[in-house]
Amino acid sequence: MRSSRLAPWILGGYCLYLLLPLYWLLSMALRRNEDIVGRFEIVPAAPTLANFAEIFSNPVWYQGFANSLTYVALNTLISMAVAIPAAYAFSRYRFLGDRQLFFWLLTNRMAPPAVFLLPFFQLYSSIGLFDTPLAVALAHCLFTVPLAVWILEGFMSSVPRTVDEMARLDGHRFGFFFFRIFLPIIRGGLGVTVFFCFMFSWVELLLARTLTGSETKPIAVVMTRTVSASGLDWGVLAAAGVLTVIPGALVVWFVRRSLVRGFALGRV
Repeated sequence: MRSSRLAPWILGGYCLYLLLPLYWLLSMALRRNEDIVGRFEIVPAAPTLANFAEIFSNPVWYQGFANSLTYVALNTLISMAVAIPAAYAFSRYRFLGDRQLFFWLLTNRMAPPAVFLLPFFQLYSSIGLFDTPLAVALAHCLFTVPLAVWILEGFMSSVPRTVDEMARLDGHRFGFFFFRIFLPIIRGGLGVTVFFCFMFSWVELLLARTLTGSETKPIAVVMTRTVSASGLDWGVLAAAGVLTVIPGALVVWFVRRSLVRGFALGRV
């Protein structure tokens, strides 16, 4: 009885603990740099939108956001386009070396990104892909494709094979069956996979920083290189941090139903 009364308080305290860094980040974004450094304020005494105005008026900042969104979208599209047929093949067919190939895909996901920095850098420099969004997107595919195949294979294997057989008996072509019947069944798994591919590519910094130069710097790299003569501009950095949270929150919002269903039914 006592534990049931304490549960809402414990949950509320935990939620407050999670929201405190986000609130403090927003509070810093609404204050001037001298106010942040000069005095401690829980609530901004003189809130200002100058930091956000700097983000939207300075091409270095908004181009960084555009570069990040470009290679993240490319990575997600490429990963899904490769992982969906690959996962279907692993879930429906048995061929020589299938388990070994599946394990090899997962070992790529286990390796740290720093292992592939030098090979990617030399390869992209020699073929002219360095400092392009496609270079970062393809590099991230080395990690997101195995993860996407592993997640989707679990969802596809949970669909009975009788669904495929019934579609063939009804005279449906494979394309109609796959896109109109099979994929809607596992839409929860698709939502989970899109979420993880987007999140990995959006927050990854090491490959994005090494494989880009002055033309396609992502927002995370711009944030790490922002130092003025007087030091770090904390307000602008906080405003950029607030804006970087928004794309992830939007992705979660749009796939929230599939995400909940996928976490409940899939292997994630």
